[in-house]
This record gives sequence, C-alpha cells and structure tokens, in this order.
Amino acid sequence: MGKDNFSFDIVSEVDLQEVDNAVNQAKKELAQRYDFKGSKSYIDFKRDEKKIIMFADEAYRLNALTDMLAGKLVKRGISVKSLTFKDVQKTTGSSITQEVDITMGIAKDKAKDLVAIIKGLGLKVQPQIEGEKVRVFSPKKDDLQEVMAHLRKTDFPLALSFNNYR
Repeated sequence: MGKDNFSFDIVSEVDLQEVDNAVNQAKKELAQRYDFKGSKSYIDFKRDEKKIIMFADEAYRLNALTDMLAGKLVKRGISVKSLTFKDVQKTTGSSITQEVDITMGIAKDKAKDLVAIIKGLGLKVQPQIEGEKVRVFSPKKDDLQEVMAHLRKTDFPLALSFNNYR
C-alpha cells in the first residue's frame, strides 16, 4: 500500500504461558476443594497440542472443573472464546473426559466475515486477509480507530486483538 497509509492487524492469539498458569491454579484449587475430596478428577494442559484435558468421575464435577478453569483463564486475560469444548466422552463407569482445544489464528471463513463487517462500515479502509490475520489499511488514523472501536463492540465468535498499529 502507499506510503501515506496507516495500518493495524486483527489477530486471535493466546498466550500459552498464561494458559499454563491458569491450569496450574485450577489444579491447586482442585486439590484443596472439599467437593473433590477422594475424587479422581484432574485437569491437564498439553501445550504442544494446544489442548486441555479434563477428567472427572461425575458430571457435576466436570461442570465444576469447567467453571474453575474458565474463571482462572478469564482472570489471566484469556477469553473463553479462544476455547473450543469438544463433546464429553464417557470412559469407565460414571467417569467422563472432555478435551478443550485452544484456538489460535483466524480461519479463512472467519476472516471473510471480519472483512464483510469492516466493509459494511462504509469507511475509507482496506481490509486484507494475510494468512491467519486481517490487516486493515487507511490513509486516516481516525478511520482505523473507528474500525477497532466497532469490532470491540461486536460479539464476534473469536477473541480478537489488535497489534502492529502504525
């Protein structure tokens, strides 16, 4: 784009170290909670696979574990929109397990949705899909600010953040 254009990137990123910290906090709480005494429930973070695994010996404990994890993640600045909860799987007896995928990057279809939202604003901005992010160009910083403000208010299915603003 031209020299007189400003830009920023729309991304969907997750700090895996913060996920690790949140899971460790949830593990500590799990070990101390009375309602989990004698339970085989656990929570595990597979960082390389960007996956959290929760195991509980009863459905209500899995729900409690999910709430515990979500609370710890939100406190550490990680949006629950970054998580994809898979279907609950029965293991042995009444035991169940659930995998939670951590979503990073903006998939093509979601990127196209973002571009449509931005173009729908009628501003002099140019959104462009670049891999797993969307870059927005404009000759006016005010227009870029307006796009960011609008997207912050939009209930988009992914956790969005903005970087490389220049």
